[in-house]
Amino acid sequence: MIGLPKDIHKAKAPQRVSFVLITVSTSRFIQSQRGKKVEDLSGDIMENIVKKSNYKILSRHLIPDSEEYIVKILEKYAGNVDVILFSGGTGISKSDITPDVVSKYAEKEIPGFGELFRYLSFREIGLAAMLSRASAYIVKGTLVFCLPGSPHAVKLALEKLILPEISHIVYHLRESSC
Repeated sequence: MIGLPKDIHKAKAPQRVSFVLITVSTSRFIQSQRGKKVEDLSGDIMENIVKKSNYKILSRHLIPDSEEYIVKILEKYAGNVDVILFSGGTGISKSDITPDVVSKYAEKEIPGFGELFRYLSFREIGLAAMLSRASAYIVKGTLVFCLPGSPHAVKLALEKLILPEISHIVYHLRESSC
């Protein structure tokens, strides 16, 4: 009976999970503001994988690496959706601020996500995986993931870590907000 509680949680896990998808890229944001066609491969991958999993996408945005814009997203969606996925801004350059901003508003961090992501990345790309600041938080009862901007990293995070457990995690978040 050791597996019973997890099995019960999985059985009660919601099938409807709502997502907001955010690409964080100053260069692409500037291009879009100038009316130029912008390629957002990581955003497209997020959208395709989430849709293929039959979850609901409420909105998709492209924003710059800006605390003001990240905070606006959190203010608008945290507490109103189940999951916010940020792609981009998780590296070590000066402009990479996504996890720094999100963590200021977090009630809790979920360190296992970043640890597992870096482990899986290490197995695929080697030591460069240590440069990723991929992370996960809970903000106003909403699960917020900060993913690297690379298409491969987005695919890895969604297919290997996030989507296989998302209903179970959301079940616990909803349970705790009752």
